[in-house]
Amino acid sequence: MPELALKRDERHLMRAIDLAQEARGQTSPNPLVGCVIVKDGRVIGEGRHERAGAPHAERAALASCDGDAAGATMYVTLEPCCHDGRTPPCTDAIVEAGIARVVVASEDPTPKAAGRGLGILRDEGVDVDMAGGEQAERARLVNQPFRKHARNERPHVVFKSAMTLDGKVATQSGDSQWISGEYSRARAHRWRAESDAVAVGIGTALSDNPLLTARVEGVPRQPRRVVFDSEARLPLTSQLVRSSPDAPVILVTSRAASRGQTSALETAGVEVVRATGGTEADRVRSALDELGAREIQSLLLEGGPHLAGAFLDAGEVDEIRLFVAPLVIGGRHARMPVEGRGVEAVDAARRALTTEVERIGDDVLITSRLTEW
Repeated sequence: MPELALKRDERHLMRAIDLAQEARGQTSPNPLVGCVIVKDGRVIGEGRHERAGAPHAERAALASCDGDAAGATMYVTLEPCCHDGRTPPCTDAIVEAGIARVVVASEDPTPKAAGRGLGILRDEGVDVDMAGGEQAERARLVNQPFRKHARNERPHVVFKSAMTLDGKVATQSGDSQWISGEYSRARAHRWRAESDAVAVGIGTALSDNPLLTARVEGVPRQPRRVVFDSEARLPLTSQLVRSSPDAPVILVTSRAASRGQTSALETAGVEVVRATGGTEADRVRSALDELGAREIQSLLLEGGPHLAGAFLDAGEVDEIRLFVAPLVIGGRHARMPVEGRGVEAVDAARRALTTEVERIGDDVLITSRLTEW
């Protein structure tokens, strides 16, 4: 392909990716998808998938077209669907519109797709090209929760924490409010709004009595709140239980929880899930299977250190977002962000695939991706 044409394809795919991300936090359990339609060197249509049940990006872009789309090139971030769901197949709409060429940034990993849509388009005489390089990478990263859930039916887990310069998340007395600054906390609330669920351990639930809602203007829906509480100790008077009619609460227990305690919580509106397994890591995997079965694709893990350690020991942390505040607490018994079993040798430690650093107010945000799906 001539270099000029390749650059044109890259530019339109980047625009499609930007369109997809405008609906972040609104489309689950569907993926984020953006689409651009170009004819005779001019963009004639754009669209994105807004929410589950709404038209897919390809149909939205076709509906927005300024002129006849016959003979045009379509740029789309994800392989067009070819199956009936809440909406009809996009491959049908593409063929009916007379699109001549489709450039796709990433494949659809779900079993009902997985290349079938591209095959149908080729059979109908549509020229299909798969992108590579930066565009393909960005398109995959936009949909990591969707991709992980499609492949192993568990949520994509982002561990978020805030620590001091000396690596502490609380003082020896347990005080932790507030280590991170105002701008960092606002960013964390936006992450909640973009997640299907937010999780904490019972220690955090008891000490902080959090609400775990996203305090973001115009949030389309609140995340589900998940508490890992093996003995079902969450008080009926807690903010989480009292607010369960407005935003669902899921309590993850073990065999150690009494039937009387779980029944009282269920009566109060809390959904109780029993995790199985002989170790904490096994119970984390079991819990994620249960959450995945409830179409929770993205889980923001907010603590505390004990729960974070169990998730890391289970190999179920996909990304770490760590705020570092310009504070020094000190103290041998002050808590650190992660506990758990850990590894015996440094060469057994997990190495991040990528790391990015950003200044947020007085804090520094370090984002490290551990997996790619």
